[in-house]
Order: sequence, then C-alpha cells, then structure tokens
Amino acid sequence: MSTEKGNLSIHSENIFPIIKKWLYSDHDIFIRELISNGCDAITKLKKLELMGEASLPEDNKFKIEVIFDDKEKTLTFIDNGIGMTDEEVKQYINQIAFSGAEDFLNKYKDKANEDQIIGHFGLGFYSSFMVSEKVQIDTLSYKENATAVRWISDGGNEYEMSDSDKSERGTTITLYLGEDGKDFLNEYTVKNTIEKYCSLMPIEIYFTNANKEEEKVEDTDSEGEVKEPVEPTPLNDTTPLYLKKPNECTDEEYKEFYRKTFMDFKEPLFWIHLNMDYPFNLKGILYFPKLGNQFDTMEGQIKLYNNQVFVADNIKEVIPEFLLLLKGILDCPDLPLNVSRSFLQNDGFVKKISSYITKKVADKLNSLYKKDKESYEKFWDDINPFIKFGCLKDEKFFDKAKDIVLYKTTSGDYVTLPEYLERNKDKHENKLYYVTDETLQAQYIKMFKDHGMEAVIMNTTIDQPFISHIEMKEQEIKFARIDADLTDTLKDEDSSSEEENKELQEEVQGIFRKALNNENLNISIENLKSEDISAMIILPEESRRMQDMSKMYGMFGMDSAMMPSNESLLLNKKNRLVKYIIDNKDSENTNIFCEQIYDLAMISHKQLSPESMTKFIERSNKILEKLI
Repeated sequence: MSTEKGNLSIHSENIFPIIKKWLYSDHDIFIRELISNGCDAITKLKKLELMGEASLPEDNKFKIEVIFDDKEKTLTFIDNGIGMTDEEVKQYINQIAFSGAEDFLNKYKDKANEDQIIGHFGLGFYSSFMVSEKVQIDTLSYKENATAVRWISDGGNEYEMSDSDKSERGTTITLYLGEDGKDFLNEYTVKNTIEKYCSLMPIEIYFTNANKEEEKVEDTDSEGEVKEPVEPTPLNDTTPLYLKKPNECTDEEYKEFYRKTFMDFKEPLFWIHLNMDYPFNLKGILYFPKLGNQFDTMEGQIKLYNNQVFVADNIKEVIPEFLLLLKGILDCPDLPLNVSRSFLQNDGFVKKISSYITKKVADKLNSLYKKDKESYEKFWDDINPFIKFGCLKDEKFFDKAKDIVLYKTTSGDYVTLPEYLERNKDKHENKLYYVTDETLQAQYIKMFKDHGMEAVIMNTTIDQPFISHIEMKEQEIKFARIDADLTDTLKDEDSSSEEENKELQEEVQGIFRKALNNENLNISIENLKSEDISAMIILPEESRRMQDMSKMYGMFGMDSAMMPSNESLLLNKKNRLVKYIIDNKDSENTNIFCEQIYDLAMISHKQLSPESMTKFIERSNKILEKLI
C-alpha cells in the first residue's frame, strides 16, 4: 500500500479528556493493557480455528513477548494472534474508542464464548501514549494473502500508515519511551509490573532484555564451547489453581498457590474454593490466615481479576469489608468495569456478587462446624475476630453465622451462646459473664470456679462492639464482666439483721475512707462463701461501657490512682483481715492494712498507676518487716 497520512477520527459520543493524561490513573497500566490486547488477539484466533475459519500450522505455539531495550529506549510487545488488515487498523486504531473486541463478539456472538474475550474495553491501546513519544504498530492478519501494515503516531491526532516488513502473523507494538516513561527503562520495573498485572494471564508471556540477549550469544563454557541456550520460562501461570474444580486440587497445591501468590510462608488455616457459572461467572480461592488477637493490625489482601487480568487489590464494592481480613483471589469476568478497569459500574450487579461471596463464606464455615467441629474449635482463636467482625458489618452473614459463634470458657472448652446459658441457667439465667484479661482477673476466675461457675473469654478488640450487637439482637440476654456484680451464688447466708449490716457498713466505710483519705469511696460489705478473699472491686457493666466509650472518644480523663465514684470496694465479712480491721480500728496497723486490701483488690481489677504501684511495693516491704 502507498503511504497514507491522516487525522484520527474521534467519535463525538466517545470523547475522552486528553487520553494521554487522564484516561488511566497509573502509568504502569499500559503494560497490562497491551499484554491484555495481545491475549485477546490470540483468543480470537483460537476461536476462529475451533470454528474452522482459520488454519494454523501444527507446530504453532501461542505466546506474547515483551522485549526490553534500554539502549534504544524502547519496549516492544509481540503477539502471534489474529493480526489486522489495513482496513481493520483504520477501523480499530484510527477511530478512537471503537472496540475491536465488541465488533468481533457481535459477528460471532452465536459461536464464541464472550467470557473468554478480554479486550472489550476499547481504549487499552491508547494507554501506551502515556509513556511514549512515538508508538509504532506492525501487524499481519491471519487471513490468506494479507499484507503487513505499519502504523505510526507521535501521540497527537495524526498518524502515518504504510506497508510493513513484518513476516509473521500477529501484531508488534513498539513504544519509543519519552520523559514520562523513563521509569520503564529499568528491567526490574518492567518485569515487576508484568508480574503485578499479568501473572495469571492465559497466554504464556516471555520477557527478553535485548542487550543481555546479545551477550548470551558469546556465552561459552570452560572449554570454549558455546553453551546451549537456556530454555526460557514464561513469567506467568496460565492455568492458576482457582480455574480447576475443587475436587481436582490437593491440599499441598492450595498451600503452594498461597505461598507463591502472597509470599507468605505461614500456612493458612483453611480455604474456600469458589466456582460459580450461574447467574454470573465467579471463580477464586479465599484463604483464612491466622488472625489471633491482632485483629486491629491485621491487613488481608484480596486480589480481584477479570478474565485472569489483575484489576486491583481489596475493591470494597465487590468484596465485603469483613472479608478484607482474608487473603485470596477472585476472578469475575462479568464485572462491569469502566474503560480503564479502575472503577466498577452497575451497583446492583456488584452487590449480587458481594452477597454471593458472603453466602459462600458463611456456608463454608457452617459446613466446617457441622462436619469437623474439632478442627473448627482449633481454628476458633484465630478466626473469631473475623467472624465477629462479619456479624457486625453484614446482616446476612450474622443470620448465617450466629449459631456457629463459639465462646471459649474459663473451663477450657468451647460452647455456643445457647449452650452456655443452658448449663449455667441455675446460677444466672440469661446472663453471660466474660473475662477480658485472664491474668488480671485471675482472682475472680478462681472464685467463680470454686463455686461451680464459669465465664467466657472475650479479649479481642472486636469483642466489646460484638457484645453490644448480641444484646441488641437478643434483648433478653445481658453480658457482664466477671467483676461487674456479685451473684447470689457467691454469697453465703448472713444471720445479721438489716439494721446490723447497715451499722457495720457505715463503720467500715468510715475506717477505709479515713485510711485512704478518700471521702467519696463507695464501700459495701457482704458474707462471701470463700474466706480467703478480703475484698473485690465492683464496677457495674453500664458504667464500664460508658467509661470505655468516653476513653475511645477522648472525653474521659482522670488520675488513675483515684477511685472513680461508680467503682465500689466490696469487703468480705468472713475474711480474717477484714475482721481484724473492724475489731481493731484504732490499731497502728489499721491504716496500712486498709491501704493494702484496697490495692490488692484494685490489682485484680485493673493496672495500678506507676505511683500507686510504687507505694504498694514499699508498703508490702513494711508489712513483711513487721513479721520479723
């Protein structure tokens, strides 16, 4: 053909603001787009061959090559796919935003599987102008007697077309990198970008450094013989594990895929393999890593793909927020992406995908609970923050997961909420006692155990909002921390009259307030079954939650050495030390004993301030000296 020059035709209904600068937010996207277009061209040719409309040689091997040349400042992308005629170049390249893939599908919609065509976004090729001062296309169509075509443009609205010397079927795109593309004159950057976006694409991708290739020709062994060239290996995995059926995959394959994809060498707890064809196409694997109690610092990674083309990490429109604690890959060819694949469209459809993923995760967890409860209990300490977060964030997930939420008890086993309430109904009906710190609250735990009672351990960041959520959903159930009140089970019979108890309380209140120099100190005295306990700190559950909320929002400030007015010091009437103080209120030891009892009770309730701890240690030494 004779050389042709002309202006690019921009359809008024497809105008985009200065493609080079604003179509794509990330410059490295051009690598994804050009390789995707190459995959698309090969996929089209495969379809034509299957339909008997194209004939290929027996030794044909489909591939994409990326050639890096930092000396010439070029990046070249080569595919051996369908290629283009001069008329197709005019139609698909010169007319911006006129999609070749869309036209192909319209022609072969009754024969071709639309889900397997990647490049139906239309403008991917033009992303190359973000980094190039000139772009050259050399293409040869698969059609018999086709003539190779060369197309050149410097990124303006002008182009030049002529015959090309290309002799092999397919398309070669050469980018002459400009100032905006200087970062891609680094081999590591290019290979890393290919790995980022294209590591799971369905056609093998090979990378060549043109200058290093020249050096390899002269590579010889110790005897001067030229070495056999090393067989190149593709940069990508064309058949990722998630494309297989779950029953075709082994546990080791799942673990290896996890290690390779996320560079995490800690084994996942378990995984969910998603494989759905209707009403939309969705495949993927979600892995449950160990979360433990580090929920607030845990960051998962869900990679979203579209026909094996990487789109983005952690897209919240598709992936429910609570699932972002997991790691995994989701591939959904039906995703309604915009032209740059950066944003999702069609909220209703996306919500259906999100709901499906939520359902599958809940179903998997329920299945594991019912079929292998022993393993489920082993996983529970690691996965419970995730499940509780899901219950808080997603109503449908809560409905499916509420019956498999476990509570680890101070007895050492795992129970559901109904199981806990049933086996403790004779001691405290519809109330669930919990522990936030097994060490700090050890005295309370022991007291409970001594009287055949148990609490559940709730020591993760998510537990407080989860407790409130359960109380809202199950209004007849109330939670109380183990030091929130004193149950009747822990009290012993008391023969004293109400008036006698009132007088005694006023007496000990005066003694302790004077000894501690705190006129606002709340004091109560009870007959506890255990004689070993001298005193306890009681803080009503409602007051604690108000304090926690105030601290969270920065509204609560107080010297921690001072007892807040809603905290009470409960004294045990049966304890020998308490009896001594009552009987010897004027003794020289009374004040120091009162201070020690108070601090011992407080230590089991919360951490002492540095000043209070210093005084406690000094006082303990003085008491020991009295024993000498």
